[in-house]
Amino acid sequence: MKAYFARLFNYDHYANALMLDIIIKAGSPQKPVQLMAHLLAAQQIWINRCKALPAIGGALWPDWSADTLPGIMTENSIQWGDFIDGLQPEDFDKIISYKNSKGEDFENNLTDILTHVINHGTHHRAQAGQHLKAAGFELPMMDYIFYVRQSNN
Repeated sequence: MKAYFARLFNYDHYANALMLDIIIKAGSPQKPVQLMAHLLAAQQIWINRCKALPAIGGALWPDWSADTLPGIMTENSIQWGDFIDGLQPEDFDKIISYKNSKGEDFENNLTDILTHVINHGTHHRAQAGQHLKAAGFELPMMDYIFYVRQSNN
């Protein structure tokens, strides 16, 4: 499980970096920047939940500028990588208790949360990509299977 999720989070970093690169080259259009800021803010919220840390202050849809996003992305990637690296096999079944942004209590197992974080990123990168494509920009190949093929070579 550890190797599986480490690979998925490495892919997430790779895909985020490609998306941020095209966003910046495109002149940092507002909606794609907002979507990527939200994706990165959500990653921070989830890592704190997984670590049983207090909720971070700030918006779920922060007003971050495009030039701040690569640094945030890198820090998130380091945080997630270190977290996953420190997990033991039994930790993947651990129940995580947390409050959502409305203050409601929830519990989910860590495997489901990790899967959610990856899927959430894919969802919002696709949304950002659609805005960029509609504006005439060509997107790089960022499918997971392409990443796997590339990293196996």
